[in-house]
Amino acid sequence: MDRRDFLAGAALAASLPALPARAATGGTLRIAMTAADLPTAGGIPNNGFEGYRFLGYPPYDALVNWDLRHHPDKPAGITPGLFTAWNPDKTNPLRWICGVRQGVKFHDGSDFTADAVIWNLQRVYDEKSPHYDATSAPIVKAAVSMIDTYEKADDQTIVLTTKYPFSFLPWLLTRILMVSPTQFDAVGKTWAAFGKKPSGTGPFKITRVEPGQYIEMVRNAAYWDKDRIPKLDKLVVSPMAEATTRIAALRSGQVDWIEVPAPDAIPSLKQAGYIVSLWPYPHTWPYCLDCEANSPFKDVRVRQAMNYAIDRDGLCSLLNNTAKPAVGLYAPESPFFGSPTQHYTHDPAQAKALLTAAGFGPNNPIKAKIMISTSGSGQMLPIPMNEFLQQNFAAVGMQIDFDVVEWGTMLVAVRSDPKATQSHGDQGINISLSSVDPSTMFRYYAKDSFSPTNYNWGHFDNQTVTDLLKQAQASFDPSAQTKLLAQAHAIVVDEAAWLFIVHDLNPRAMSKKVQGFVPVQSWFVDFTQISMA
Repeated sequence: MDRRDFLAGAALAASLPALPARAATGGTLRIAMTAADLPTAGGIPNNGFEGYRFLGYPPYDALVNWDLRHHPDKPAGITPGLFTAWNPDKTNPLRWICGVRQGVKFHDGSDFTADAVIWNLQRVYDEKSPHYDATSAPIVKAAVSMIDTYEKADDQTIVLTTKYPFSFLPWLLTRILMVSPTQFDAVGKTWAAFGKKPSGTGPFKITRVEPGQYIEMVRNAAYWDKDRIPKLDKLVVSPMAEATTRIAALRSGQVDWIEVPAPDAIPSLKQAGYIVSLWPYPHTWPYCLDCEANSPFKDVRVRQAMNYAIDRDGLCSLLNNTAKPAVGLYAPESPFFGSPTQHYTHDPAQAKALLTAAGFGPNNPIKAKIMISTSGSGQMLPIPMNEFLQQNFAAVGMQIDFDVVEWGTMLVAVRSDPKATQSHGDQGINISLSSVDPSTMFRYYAKDSFSPTNYNWGHFDNQTVTDLLKQAQASFDPSAQTKLLAQAHAIVVDEAAWLFIVHDLNPRAMSKKVQGFVPVQSWFVDFTQISMA
């Protein structure tokens, strides 16, 4: 351990709560995140899916929960949460009839009810509501933008309507977490105060929030799903953006689990007896490219050239094979991949030919600036990775510069119009993104999803793609959905909507004391089955 790592570990030791001399049954699991700051704890976590991983699903339930315990050989599915059922109205595909789980208590002891569901939906969708959350609501609305109305039919039933036929709605109800209206009133009716003393219905209860340092959660022994009452006594999460700092904290025993160890440290961690987990999950790390006028990426040939310019295998070697090459949003083995005609390899000659055909060359090089982050959820090691890519671009005559920002700045930018000030005038955003549900492509590539409505930041516009995606989400036939999505994805690949780079393999390292962890193909983790030896 060098001096910098030692000091980092010492600083962490000063900020984390001390373990008791004799741990209780189940023990305490201490985790170092990649985030530079703690995610918000009030039921709409920021910091992307890492925020949901640690401060979303452990202390809260969604209307529909992720199934994180079964089928690790395939992407995670969904399971009833605080909605026990969800059924489209046979006479009106815009209307969904949802059953409300009965007998559930919030952590503060108040009852979870259908009225609480309406109150939580007002937090996100009703700008005139006194408890509308102007700061956090856009995090949910950017993905769940299709909900139109919501009403309580009776104490056991909520009726949702969508703006257009949307068969994938249950998958997106995983984004809407339920918090306690009673606790909100008790802390003074402000979301800032609620975030310091929050209350949900989840398997863990937040008991301590130390801003910038750590959040402490304890077992909810009264959790409604008896199979998921946590084995752990306590879960503590801390932000730690630097990979070297996280490794130092793990080696010194200050934490038990770290996200994204530095790739070159993995062999020595294994040799020292630490567990290193790698597992595929629905992740992609692209450049979202501005496809509008005044951007060089408006020309499909330039976007294709960029995809042929990069050495994905070399980049994965740099990462010690903790990622695999990406040639689309989905991996080729996915049923949604389709049959594109473009097969992107490292082919600098093809890249140069495409640039020449587009009117670029040594005397007129492509010049663009890409927003990149210093760290963040699913971002792996963004600085050295982008430096590697910059060399690939230079080799074919592309002058690509970087706008380096903090992760939170990037999350705001990708939900903004590319011409908005939040996008800094950049021509691309290098942001880790998910493909966790079948509606993913609609959010990323449909014209209806142009930012700031949704996540099509670059305003990629192909009418055939939009039509196919609309047909897929209007269908309730899984085989028809898959066929339509595969056709759309093939066009997205051929049109090079993004620069497709790599899929992360979700590396994390942990002490051998961590028992019961089973990796699944998800951005999220079921901490309820874990204990400490």
